[in-house]
Amino acid sequence: MLQVTDLTVAYDATPVFTDATVTFDAGKITGIIGPNGAGKSTLIKAALGLIKKQHGTATFNDRPLSDFKRRIAYVEQRKDLDLTFPISAFDVVLTGTYARLGLFNHPGREEKARAKAALEQVQLGAFAQRQIGNLSGGQLQRVFVARAIVQDADLIILDEPFVGIDLQSETTIMAILKQWQRAGKTIIIVHHDLNKVFQYFDDLVVMNHGIIDYGPVAQVYTAANITRAFSPDLSAVLFDRQEVAQ
Repeated sequence: MLQVTDLTVAYDATPVFTDATVTFDAGKITGIIGPNGAGKSTLIKAALGLIKKQHGTATFNDRPLSDFKRRIAYVEQRKDLDLTFPISAFDVVLTGTYARLGLFNHPGREEKARAKAALEQVQLGAFAQRQIGNLSGGQLQRVFVARAIVQDADLIILDEPFVGIDLQSETTIMAILKQWQRAGKTIIIVHHDLNKVFQYFDDLVVMNHGIIDYGPVAQVYTAANITRAFSPDLSAVLFDRQEVAQ
């Protein structure tokens, strides 16, 4: 379980959010939704210690999150990646083994076999030697999921993993996330497609420069919360559509 408590982050003295507190339970897939600029990615990066925070804590199973760096798999947004870097899909996946090797050790036959198997699991065995900039958006996301497979992380965080990817990749990734969920891992997804909230998530965090609400999807994904986070118009469209479908 990841617990974020009283987290405050500001850019140029302007708060993104103040005293944000939220719990991400193990054995569940939790989505984070909110409009652009709401602080979703900032929440994740601050909890992970990737950006400066004003105050607040992040713990995993009641211990400082920093104690679990080797057990965290974090996939940032595609736009934040350097796709010109000369590294193949296979070598990206292989980096998932580094944390367990120790400082001066190199991947051996066992690690390479695990990387190969992970690429096969995400249906990318034939793309092992392709440079990452020559992969489609969906293929690239599957490569990072394969890296998380060999890393055997307990906490998996994906920031907008389904933006601009094909349906096959999205389906493949969700199937693996469901496997991790059944294995009791803590899974967090920053997400944009509100139409798939019920389909994909167990729990939900709704944000707009702070935590509006969090908990089971059925309790949190409401017209009132979508109105507060986005707009009355979007809420009306989404929930009128649901009523028609029912």
